[in-house]
Amino acid sequence: MLEFLPKEVRDGLEAARKRERSRKTRLRVRSGEAEFPVLRLWVDGFALKADRAPKLRGLVDVYDGSRHICQCLIIASSIENEELICDFKQSTVAEDRPALDFWRDENAPVGYLTHS
Repeated sequence: MLEFLPKEVRDGLEAARKRERSRKTRLRVRSGEAEFPVLRLWVDGFALKADRAPKLRGLVDVYDGSRHICQCLIIASSIENEELICDFKQSTVAEDRPALDFWRDENAPVGYLTHS
């Protein structure tokens, strides 16, 4: 349907979509001290604005606002349509508690009663 519109109008609509997409996102990638807004995130990668981010490789952290979501190991990044596409090899979900170093019994009591 957009093919019937003049080229200037289509370009304006596409620019407005890109502005809105970058404005709405709370997702951020942190590499060292630098942070970059994430345009899109999928199972094995994410997209950043190419003019704002350098080519990333190595370990980065992904945040949703101030909440740490995951840590990713980026193996490749390329530029497509003004976006830096980063593919990661591994993604580890960030937990808000330390990992257990013992096996927890499924039928273990939730709490203990004290003597009165």
